[in-house]
Amino acid sequence: MGRFVDSWRSHLLVTFSGNSEGRPNWVDKIELGDDAGFFGPGSASWAVHGGMATMVAGIRALLMQTLHPGAMAGVHDWSRYQEDPLGRLAGTIQWLVTVTFADTKLAELESSRVGRFHDRVTGTYRDAQGIERPYAAGDPELLAWVHIVFTDAFLQSHTIWGDAIPGGADGYVREWAKAGELVGVRNPPLSAAELKQQLDAFKDAGVLKSDERVAEAVRFIRNPPLRPAMMPFYRVMFAGAVASIPREYRDLLGLRRSMLPAVWATGAVLGAVRFLLGRSSSSEDAARARIKRLAAANPA
Repeated sequence: MGRFVDSWRSHLLVTFSGNSEGRPNWVDKIELGDDAGFFGPGSASWAVHGGMATMVAGIRALLMQTLHPGAMAGVHDWSRYQEDPLGRLAGTIQWLVTVTFADTKLAELESSRVGRFHDRVTGTYRDAQGIERPYAAGDPELLAWVHIVFTDAFLQSHTIWGDAIPGGADGYVREWAKAGELVGVRNPPLSAAELKQQLDAFKDAGVLKSDERVAEAVRFIRNPPLRPAMMPFYRVMFAGAVASIPREYRDLLGLRRSMLPAVWATGAVLGAVRFLLGRSSSSEDAARARIKRLAAANPA
């Protein structure tokens, strides 16, 4: 049993961090720095991004992102998600974790890295009305869409499968608006109500679109090239992510809610992952070490 647990723990750590110890090299930088960061202990962002539900949130965010044809064109034309899905995952995790747990300077540097990548992502796409339009990953509309679906996915997933959020849903949305601003989002939502309004505005304006590119991306997200032994557990989380998406968006994605108890089963899988990985997060540990060092150097 011990060998089985160790093997699974190693598989999970490599999948989500790229390192069998669960601490990629860039985490070491989180321990450095001169302030507590944009959020800090007891914040909504630490609670949400330090929870197990992030694994389901990532699936939900990727699914929702595909529905904007401009965002989908950028992924289709520029992303290496089919050739190196775990590499893309690792890059997204690095940004999320750094902005959440690092000091403000490192969070800003990491966001600048993402922005530099966006600078070269350009092309054209056909919108929902069939009109060909230019796109750039740094366009305000695309940045807003990605930020909104990301925030919504992490908030809703944690609400279903996580613990209470300090400051509630509004607290998380308000805090994470800072992350949006760091990558160039204009007027990010500052409350759960604003988040829903901005998300629904895309749908109501007829911006969203379902086509073969979306179907291709959904097929890939449903069946990524993970280790065969991990796929049954991933499929449960995928079903949970789908169940958490409102029906109007599921219909656009061509997905149906499972007849099985996907929400309960996903909770069971997340509990098993928590058992295998433990409750401690290397990133949060590094952040706490930084804050402890700063407090010792500057006693009240």
